[in-house]
Amino acid sequence: MKAQEFQEAAGCTDEVLSTAHNCRHYAMCKVDFLGNGVCASGPQRGFVAFYPQGHMDLYAALRDGGAPVTSGALAVADSCDLCGKCDHQCYFVTELRPTRVMRALKEHLAAYLQAGGRVESEAEDPVLARIREIVGDQWATNDRAIAVTYSHDPSPIAVPKLPAYVVLPGSAEEVASLLRLFKETGIPWTARGNGSNILGFELGEGAIIDLNRMREMSFDEKNWSVRVGPGVSAFELQSAAVARGFRVHVAEPAALVLASIMCSGILSLFATSYGTSAEGVLDARFVAPDGSTFSMNQKQGPNLFAFAPAPQTTPGICVSADLKLHPKTDDEEGALIPCSTLAAGLELSRELAQRRIGFAVGVLGIEYVASFMAPTQELANQAKQVFGERLGMACLVLVLGDRYAMGSLKQMGHPLIDQRLFRTLNLGLPHLASAPWLDLLTQLALDEPFGYLKAEGFAELAETALAPSPQRLARAVHPELREFHEKLYARPELTDLVWLNMFRITSSRIGREKHFFPILLYLPLEAGLIEELCARFQAIAQSRGIKHEVGFLAPIDSGKRCIFEYDYYVDQCDAGEIERVREAVGAVAAVIDEVGARTGTLRWMRYVLYQGFCRMENLLYTEVPRG
Repeated sequence: MKAQEFQEAAGCTDEVLSTAHNCRHYAMCKVDFLGNGVCASGPQRGFVAFYPQGHMDLYAALRDGGAPVTSGALAVADSCDLCGKCDHQCYFVTELRPTRVMRALKEHLAAYLQAGGRVESEAEDPVLARIREIVGDQWATNDRAIAVTYSHDPSPIAVPKLPAYVVLPGSAEEVASLLRLFKETGIPWTARGNGSNILGFELGEGAIIDLNRMREMSFDEKNWSVRVGPGVSAFELQSAAVARGFRVHVAEPAALVLASIMCSGILSLFATSYGTSAEGVLDARFVAPDGSTFSMNQKQGPNLFAFAPAPQTTPGICVSADLKLHPKTDDEEGALIPCSTLAAGLELSRELAQRRIGFAVGVLGIEYVASFMAPTQELANQAKQVFGERLGMACLVLVLGDRYAMGSLKQMGHPLIDQRLFRTLNLGLPHLASAPWLDLLTQLALDEPFGYLKAEGFAELAETALAPSPQRLARAVHPELREFHEKLYARPELTDLVWLNMFRITSSRIGREKHFFPILLYLPLEAGLIEELCARFQAIAQSRGIKHEVGFLAPIDSGKRCIFEYDYYVDQCDAGEIERVREAVGAVAAVIDEVGARTGTLRWMRYVLYQGFCRMENLLYTEVPRG
């Protein structure tokens, strides 16, 4: 019996299959961001198939007839001990419960074997044999059930591609040997970090070079630097740096640091102080497509500091980089300043950057703030309604700084949500929507928007009304996970604005309700220009029935430029919605090209791919031909 014939006869529950289909590929199951460990088989076996994300992709492919039952599929199913750790991780981000998918995968394959199903063996392949001579037998495969977990991502513009080979090199020398082999044999290759860019950059039909085994991390504290291999994630590097009293500039927690730089430069609110692209890099070493090696600090090497506003091919694979370490102080805290218009938030963020107040500054859309704070989508919807509709907040400006920066911020006179009040709102979120005094607040703020935040005793009033506690917040989650969430939110860092923005463990919640497609730009921090783009992006989305929101904005280079994200949302299982978003992205591209030609100042992220190691000034200010 073939796998597809068995599937047609099996008739399993669609609820489990829906969970598998809705894996967001944010790779959060690959980092221990909650402190309770990760799936043991993942680090042991390396391939993404042995992590919960791969388990879900494999189950979906088997159920859909997209992969045969292979020896690799059986090994994946057997490797899972149903420990339940992935439920804690995935529920925290997306409210999904993957353990039932893992159990269904085991049951599906057991039933298949009992019904006499055929197991496909790994095909003999002379190229695979040569690959294994380089990396070792266990680190390369052409098993189709393993390969399928590398074949797609939820981006509406990504085209699924089944790779012929998946290989995990362990050193720069192995990478060089692989690239020479692939050049000799004419096999195209694609370097892959954790596959969390959600734009399809990590897909390819030839060989996927998964860099997760290359996990070098060595600190040179006297020179304020750390050498990092391409398999080190942002969360892991930040954790190691903080343990030594430093901070590093990184992006999403599961993203591999060097892949983030290569694809886009580091996109974060800390870019206000630390810059982006090559600004945080002291040196980097590459293996070129022909297998030769070079470094950025090598005068005769390729000029990666340059930037061209056009699509580029890969310069090779970054096999290590020396990154800057940044100092921390023991008096750091955060604050949120609500704004009644986006223009007000933009102006405030620019002023803060120009005055160098705070080491991280950003304008956050209400969707972002509500999603980050709430452990469930229902609670996020309530928070968004309270902040946006009942309290009239169009956005919030986040500022992180030491006590001198916070003192300056308070002297500016803006009503603000300080660290104490933020913790109250976060842990008291389940009672926020029903708080009887909410409607009175707008009446108290007639003379100044959000002036009630300045009122003496307001923090105490909020604490009395919301009765914040880890137990109260945990009541919003599934009963089986409440005890875990109570213990989790009892940890002070889970409501600490500085820690949350350094480690960014809640940022993936932005894709909880639906997968999000980010429209990312570097551009001047000019309210008129940004509002024009927002209006046009909004019109494109609304005409196609697509959910859309302002994401975030971070001022850079003293507020002269900024990183800006506008988000479209897509049901990754709805073919009609996917097609509408594809159409919308085409229209967005036309708008960006038009406005870019008119102004000469826009840098769309599609052109930064493979140029993330360029000089920040070249990225931001290189003249673009105008129409």
